[in-house]
Amino acid sequence: MVTEIRLGDVVRLKKKHPCGSDQWQVVRLGADIGIRCQGCQHRVLLPRSVLERRIRTFISRGPQRG
Repeated sequence: MVTEIRLGDVVRLKKKHPCGSDQWQVVRLGADIGIRCQGCQHRVLLPRSVLERRIRTFISRGPQRG
């Protein structure tokens, strides 16, 4: 099953970042998803399949595409 991931989504991942935050904002979509840590602003690119497995919950959703 493919999870709908939108630009601007804020997600909580299963593991915490070394800075202590577990909330990330989606900043890039494609085959690889770009996410930014809400604690320290560090950016990471993850393959879509890896990100889908690591998402625990959606904190907030970005705007729906038209």
